[in-house]
Amino acid sequence: MLKRTLFAIATLSTVTIAGATSAKPALKDVAYVREGIIAAGIAYEISEECGQISARLFRGLSFLNGLKSHASGLGYTNAEIEAYIDDKAEKNRLEGIARGRLADMGAVVGDAQSYCTVGRSEMAKNSTIGQLLR
Repeated sequence: MLKRTLFAIATLSTVTIAGATSAKPALKDVAYVREGIIAAGIAYEISEECGQISARLFRGLSFLNGLKSHASGLGYTNAEIEAYIDDKAEKNRLEGIARGRLADMGAVVGDAQSYCTVGRSEMAKNSTIGQLLR
């Protein structure tokens, strides 16, 4: 499910973590972009697993477009940004990070209530993840 989530996020927003030219680091190494995509993936997964919490679709899309703008502002081309959509290794890496973080927060695969608990906690903290949920 997380693979589908991260792919949907990358596809919908075209915010990606493609390799860049030698003058700048690979986008996967730009913490703001990487962490934003992971947070959006976690929020989406919580909304998919917990029927009591929904994703804030417009806020999420705006957030992801902001990540794309940030990458563009750093000098990454649309081609570099969009290249990630086909980068399975990077999607798998982000999925592993997101899955690990969800587990660390207390989410248990197959236990919808644990995702609800994590989601409510993130909303109460007003974290990036929480801001993408309602």
